[in-house]
Amino acid sequence: MLLKNTLKSLALVAAGLLVAGQALAGAITPEQYQKVVDEAYAKFKGVKDGANADYIPILAKVPSDMFGIALVTRDGKVYAAGEQQYEFSIQSVSKPFTASLIMAEQGPAAIREKIGVEPTGLPFNSKMALELYPARSVNPLVNAGAIAAVSMVEADSEEDRWNKVYNNIQAFAARDLQVLEEVYESEMSEVWGNRAIANLLYNYGRLYADPEESLRVYTRQCSIGINTRDLGIMGATLANEGVNPITNKKLLDKEDVPELLAIMATAGFYDESGEWMYRSGLPAKTGVGGGIVAVVPGKFAIATFSPPLNEAGNSVRGLKAINHIAGELGVGLYGPNTGE
Repeated sequence: MLLKNTLKSLALVAAGLLVAGQALAGAITPEQYQKVVDEAYAKFKGVKDGANADYIPILAKVPSDMFGIALVTRDGKVYAAGEQQYEFSIQSVSKPFTASLIMAEQGPAAIREKIGVEPTGLPFNSKMALELYPARSVNPLVNAGAIAAVSMVEADSEEDRWNKVYNNIQAFAARDLQVLEEVYESEMSEVWGNRAIANLLYNYGRLYADPEESLRVYTRQCSIGINTRDLGIMGATLANEGVNPITNKKLLDKEDVPELLAIMATAGFYDESGEWMYRSGLPAKTGVGGGIVAVVPGKFAIATFSPPLNEAGNSVRGLKAINHIAGELGVGLYGPNTGE
């Protein structure tokens, strides 16, 4: 009951802010949007902190000086700076969008009942979390919960499961996307930790398809190539009540968006989620490929790409840029954050 009430409270906050965001839409001019994006790019492009992920070998080879920002409004207008065309692997930024697919197919309750919605307070690839928490997978934004989410997709075969996951992410990005096969092969060559997680979940009755099939589809999902603008459009779809601002296609019922944003707010930055919300006040999702997407309900999304990560696995330049933009525009969920 406590868990249910907590999630409901977070969802109501997000829903209220969605209405507030709609009321404020237009208060920020196009010039202001572009100015603050340009400022963030100029301020943080020279930051040298962090290092590329190397536990997936190919990620260590991505140019570490790449840096892009795209702010996309709920009506599809794009304000960008820096690298926009480079395609990087989506990695864990894909997780909320597959969770949204489960919500669209089965409703938000399925996420809570079959995966869970609590943050772990542990690293995103933790196997210890499966032993510490009775729900095992805990939430769909860590590896265990994300593999479980893939296994929940209603499918008759592995090909069917993959096509549903793939087409859903393409629908959010509003264009055809390609799997970065070199990334997939690199990940599968070092997939032992996630294989252990999948097998443990299956053992505990918290995986809902064959472990190897679920693992392959999940790893392929993480290997989809996107660019910064794509990621901004994906986030803007959530800012726009689940309707893609480019295609006008509804991908998630607006009544279910607050629950998804609530999970992003509490677990989108892994074991750094509390620090992130303290500084930025925005639901967001990060990935070890260097991408981050943050959502301002009813208004816009901010996407960034920069490969060097901090110890928690979050893009250093990206989080600084989003903090700056959110602080300058005063759009934190609970009021204007300073971004400091």
